[in-house]
Amino acid sequence: MKLAVWTYEGPPHVGAMRVATGMRDLHMVLHAPQGDTYADLLFTMIERRNHRPPVSYTTFQARDLGADTAGLFKSACQDAHDRFQPQAIMVAASCTAELIQDDPGGLAETMGLPVPVVALDLPSYQRKENFGADEAFLQLCRHLAKPVARSARVSCNILGPTALGFRHRDDLAEITALLSEMGIAVNVAAPMGASPADIARMGAAHFNVLLYPETAESAARWCEKELGQPYTRTIPIGAHATRAFIDELRALSGSTLPVDETRLRQPWWAASVDSTYLHGKRVFLFGDGTHVMAAARVARDEMGFEVCGMGCYNREQARPLRALAQEFGLSALITDDYLEVEAAIEAAAPEMILGTQMERHIGKRLGIPCAVISAPVHVQDFPARYSPQMGFEGANVLFDTWVHPLVMGLEEHLLHMFRDDFEFHDAAGPSHHGARAQPLPQSAPAAPAAADEGGSTPPPSAPPSLDNIVWLSCAERELRKIPFFVRGKARRNTETFAQQKGISEISVDTLYEAKAHYAR
Repeated sequence: MKLAVWTYEGPPHVGAMRVATGMRDLHMVLHAPQGDTYADLLFTMIERRNHRPPVSYTTFQARDLGADTAGLFKSACQDAHDRFQPQAIMVAASCTAELIQDDPGGLAETMGLPVPVVALDLPSYQRKENFGADEAFLQLCRHLAKPVARSARVSCNILGPTALGFRHRDDLAEITALLSEMGIAVNVAAPMGASPADIARMGAAHFNVLLYPETAESAARWCEKELGQPYTRTIPIGAHATRAFIDELRALSGSTLPVDETRLRQPWWAASVDSTYLHGKRVFLFGDGTHVMAAARVARDEMGFEVCGMGCYNREQARPLRALAQEFGLSALITDDYLEVEAAIEAAAPEMILGTQMERHIGKRLGIPCAVISAPVHVQDFPARYSPQMGFEGANVLFDTWVHPLVMGLEEHLLHMFRDDFEFHDAAGPSHHGARAQPLPQSAPAAPAAADEGGSTPPPSAPPSLDNIVWLSCAERELRKIPFFVRGKARRNTETFAQQKGISEISVDTLYEAKAHYAR
């Protein structure tokens, strides 16, 4: 197995725990060694839940491996049923317990428990967390959902939100309110907030609303085939996508009720004078496929950004992401190695990153602002306030979140105006961090050979490449006049221009010729 400091997805049993933790009156029994109980912390610490997940562990130890670990599992199942009295029990093995091949599903079925037992087959060494959530919800539907009479009023099920999901709580509230406004009743929202009894009556809905394909697409496809319920394909992230989602809902439900857009501010704010300064900003996107594909369209079509790179870590969504990247003229990065992501971001040199908690750290190291758009996330991305990503209010939240890390027009003007001030020059450090002001650094004296032309080093004998291009002293001084937050991009563009023109020494003239070239 590959060990890493960071990982985008946990093992599949963590995905199953996300489903169980979001539900009511369901208990999960996990055949796992003592150390695997760390997963509780993901929910109680990061998501700040006020109760621990409904999961019991067998917590076998090394000394138990020579005895009857199957007996330990049976005891854990019986104890969980007697203590919690759930409507259903879900059983699985962690990645470590998978190696001892005790077959938790088969063991639980022989016990004759008076509630449904849903056994999960989670291949821990081939698949990961999102697959685990998707598979757990699919198996719950297969075991519990049955064809029933449709509701008298047009209704739908909302599929996909789980515990530990990125803004799932608020997305669910936003979309539920939108459906109510259109006169569409919500039959069941699952897994989050549902009980096994609710899963059993999912068949009463006329159609399904799929919010998160990475955790519920398999269940949506099963419901379409077995229960005759079509499902929505549009993910309502952004103003354009929300309107397209509403059109899809009208086609499925027949609703003609109007939808109030008066609280939608994002389109006007994105077109306002100060925001148009941000148009053309180059952004790199990485995260789960659902959020990256939606955010890419919002970035290009609603914010006026230029998408210079995109990728996802969950290979199950690689094909649609590659297709979208091709539409953007890009090659998608499909990897779960954060070092590959960091290298791609560094090569693309974006002005902002839209990513996960990992990209937040990468951005800090590279000095690139980052806004979080996807799980995995840390505690600060489970806010106490209402902060959806979906629907019209979600579009407003996206605007605020994405613009916040960037430098606005007036802000850049002021930073440039005071760049020689003792408190605001580049080396002084952020004043809001309480750093003491540092004296202005003295410019290094030019080399003896440097004349008015700025020469300092003889030209290299090899053809110019990015590695042997030399910056003359006068060009370096001129480059420092460019605001710090775009200086890196100006340097890279100038070096690329010099290489294309066969110039081995960059002078002031080269710097401004490159500027004129890229301004065309």
